[in-house]
Amino acid sequence: MEFLKVETMNSTRLACLPFLALALTQLQTAGAQTLLTGEQVYKQTCAACHGSGVADAPQFGDRKKWKPLIAEGQHVLTAHAWVGVRGMPSKGGRADLSLEEFARAVAFMSREAGGKWQDPDPKMMEKIRHEEKRRIASVNHKK
Repeated sequence: MEFLKVETMNSTRLACLPFLALALTQLQTAGAQTLLTGEQVYKQTCAACHGSGVADAPQFGDRKKWKPLIAEGQHVLTAHAWVGVRGMPSKGGRADLSLEEFARAVAFMSREAGGKWQDPDPKMMEKIRHEEKRRIASVNHKK
């Protein structure tokens, strides 16, 4: 009799596993932050300066102005812009952006100006973070 109880309990537990897994997945999805796309960040934030070229910001789609910036490389331009460079405030002036969202916006703007950059994958994000540390150290050294 004891054996049947254990077997029944185990069968019940096993039968519940798919439902438990589904519930956990839904909880994780509900708690996960949805990242903004590069285009969304551009429209919500970057367009304020890059749409009109205010303060000599390279205008959206201006291949001539973006060409030397694209030549710097995705990780370098993204990290330097994130920290603040050439009159651009750090994080594009929007403190609530994640580095990945910001990087997506930079990639989006570069593509619209002829660059071949893709939204950053984990390897690119690692390179951006490394360059960010170098840029911060360089800026702090100059102070």
